[in-house]
Amino acid sequence: MGDDEEITEEDLQKMPYLKAVVLEGLRRHPPLHYGLTHAVTTEFYLDGHVIPKNATVHFMVAEMGWDPEVWENPMEFCPDRFLSAVGFDITGKNGIKMMPFGVGRRICPGNYNLALLLLEYFVANLVKDFKWMAVDGEEIDFSESEQFEVVMKSPLWAYISLRVK
Repeated sequence: MGDDEEITEEDLQKMPYLKAVVLEGLRRHPPLHYGLTHAVTTEFYLDGHVIPKNATVHFMVAEMGWDPEVWENPMEFCPDRFLSAVGFDITGKNGIKMMPFGVGRRICPGNYNLALLLLEYFVANLVKDFKWMAVDGEEIDFSESEQFEVVMKSPLWAYISLRVK
């Protein structure tokens, strides 16, 4: 990109690694760790356990994206895993590997395609327009703390400056 050029939607289509970074970010740190509550309408069995009628079920969205049976080194941030996954399905139509926006007929009506586009556009502009560095003497600690949502245990202190054009 040229310094004075605006990033367009067409430009984003030519940035597969950016899309991979956004998808890996959503896999590793989904917007919510727990999905909305669901009610069981009929008793059924799951892996030898009785799930009674009228039970409440919570989906642990984050845990789905960290499943070692689905993802190699699931706790590692590795955008490259999405480069080889051509046409990765985030809707759940071809199996559920992660669900940052829900899946199937209960997928977020806010339109996951629009959300992905905006996330890619936002990250692309942050990288294009700003220079990011750790503050001198500050360690970057990626460990997490669970509050209402999951946050960084230690706040991220970064020095951000406009890129010289």
